[in-house]
Amino acid sequence: MTHDTDRNLQLFQRAQKVIPGGVNSPVRAFKAVGGTPRFVARAQGAHFWDANNKRYIDYIGSWGPMILGHGHPAVLEAVQKAAVEGFSFGAPTEREVELAEEILSLVPSMDMVRLVSSGTEAGMSAIRLARGATGRSKLIKFEGCYHGHADALLVKAGSGLATFGNPTSAGVPPEVVQHTLVLEYNNVAQLEDAFALHGKDLACLIIEPIAGNMNFVRASVPFMTRCRELCTQYGALFIFDEVMTGFRVALGSAQSVYAKAIPGFEPDMTVMGKVIGGGMPLAAFGARRAVMEQMAPLGPVYQAGTLSGNPIATACGLATLREIRKPGFYEALAAKTQKLMSGMKAAADQSGVPLSVDSEGGMFGFFLFDALPQNYAKVMTTDNKRFNALFHGMLDRGVYFAPALYEAGFMSAAHSDEDIAATVQAAAEIFRTL
Repeated sequence: MTHDTDRNLQLFQRAQKVIPGGVNSPVRAFKAVGGTPRFVARAQGAHFWDANNKRYIDYIGSWGPMILGHGHPAVLEAVQKAAVEGFSFGAPTEREVELAEEILSLVPSMDMVRLVSSGTEAGMSAIRLARGATGRSKLIKFEGCYHGHADALLVKAGSGLATFGNPTSAGVPPEVVQHTLVLEYNNVAQLEDAFALHGKDLACLIIEPIAGNMNFVRASVPFMTRCRELCTQYGALFIFDEVMTGFRVALGSAQSVYAKAIPGFEPDMTVMGKVIGGGMPLAAFGARRAVMEQMAPLGPVYQAGTLSGNPIATACGLATLREIRKPGFYEALAAKTQKLMSGMKAAADQSGVPLSVDSEGGMFGFFLFDALPQNYAKVMTTDNKRFNALFHGMLDRGVYFAPALYEAGFMSAAHSDEDIAATVQAAAEIFRTL
């Protein structure tokens, strides 16, 4: 394709004149992998078509929300009906109540939820609520876990346990992150030391139970057990960031996966997004009643949003949740995801390329290593050049994986055996060249 006929390139050049970097969220710019971003024209099922009308098998699914695939008939019908009734009211609606009830019926660790418009907003508000409810300021997060772009969470690890994090973004003053302690994921000894040093001042610990922003890294059961025990012991609130994993890895979300391994396990607060909006801007945070009643208008912790509980977004989310509740949905989804991962692993093995794979429900990750990494430092040792060769090789063959090696992948109910076979075949061709 020539420069004159590549619509993706033309649009990217045009976009760069009016939008910073030509994109409205940085990873879309393809800076990590090089080349021209694909501008999506339309999508249906497990596929999308770019501005050149080339079709791709889509394994990002809007970074997780499109668990049913694009354009599911029941979801489309619900959204179209809601659009006719009105776009936004700035007043409560029945559907907000229905969506809250639906979420709570599936995630029993929460008694109440507050709906918001983005995962960043939900995470930021949950931390404010934790601080308000405990009267404490400090928080623990883990290196490689992303909880949105709120100032207090844009931090990298400090130089030692007695020191706190350093900002990772310009525009975040050091004093804003002075209460944020950044620890290594899956490091039990460091976690115990941090609580021994700072436990009485900790408002909360926030974690991605399966970190989808360092590709796909699970919190180990012993590590998760200690997180829960130490939060209980010191009176800190344990926040599960399930923006990505919520209703994506299981009907009860990631907390239900850990509850199978840890008797009686549940977090104190949960942050959700992605799937609960079905592709529309919608997120939520929730907890037990005593904590949630600290929120305005009942309590002193303020949070508000003009578009919170938007009537079209709630219609989309509610229709999505009703579809994924159907019997056998997650068994079928998990089987497809496992089939893709085992197929790619077999293809890599055949070519002598080291590859480790993991998945849960409809979320997956793969690494160009022999063993699955346990923390961010190990993920960072991935061979970028080999990953970029794999990414572009797949892209050329019409398979769209995340354009960065630090992002998880997502399967939808719409992916067919043919899609998976085509993906494995494409991967096999590229592994032979690696």
